[in-house]
Amino acid sequence: MAADATGALGWQDVAALARARLAARIWPPGAIIPPEAELAREFGVSRSTVNRALRALAEEGWLDRRRKAGTRVAERPVHRATLAIPLMRDEVEAAGHRYGYRLLDREVTATPGLLALQLGMRGVPRVLRLEALHLADGRPWAHEERWISPETAPGVFEADFAAQSANEWLVTHVPCSSVEVSVSAERATGRVAAMLECEDGEAILVVERITRQEGRGVTLLRLSHAPGHRIRSTPG
Repeated sequence: MAADATGALGWQDVAALARARLAARIWPPGAIIPPEAELAREFGVSRSTVNRALRALAEEGWLDRRRKAGTRVAERPVHRATLAIPLMRDEVEAAGHRYGYRLLDREVTATPGLLALQLGMRGVPRVLRLEALHLADGRPWAHEERWISPETAPGVFEADFAAQSANEWLVTHVPCSSVEVSVSAERATGRVAAMLECEDGEAILVVERITRQEGRGVTLLRLSHAPGHRIRSTPG
């Protein structure tokens, strides 16, 4: 954490600490957070510093602040100051299909060197790797391989990704400010071909996406779509 010349935390530091508690659900949705005076004592800062930090979190959509009613964690956080990441569920349902999801593999693993470079991770020894399958009417829609940094996604090691996709968990827990996307045509091979129920060597569309939070990497996603998939966009 950065501090000012006196060694005290700034409001941005307090906001980051509070945001981590929100993301990890130490302060769960609907809960009333501790009073400003109590937080000021805990963090060793002035009440005005805490007030500024909480105002920023309210502007981001994390908190609901009401006079005489205290500050409450938003039931459904809407991160107004951040980038909107598309939901796979919405894509499938917009195409007229019933969405389904299946977690194939989950492991906490040593951070690969290339991944550390891609996400700009320093001193993060372990990451979460997930493999999942997104379904449309029970048929394979896309195969997902994803790595998530615990540094920018607190609580990710404890999250239940069998019950909820990483896509949906990240959208509701971790605000992202920038994204890099690359799209390529590749040949399905091995496990990906098997999961997509297509022929080995069949042409598929692959999307790779890196999302970041204030310059720090959150997740690297590799999404392999079933044969015949097309990316649709609406001008606007």
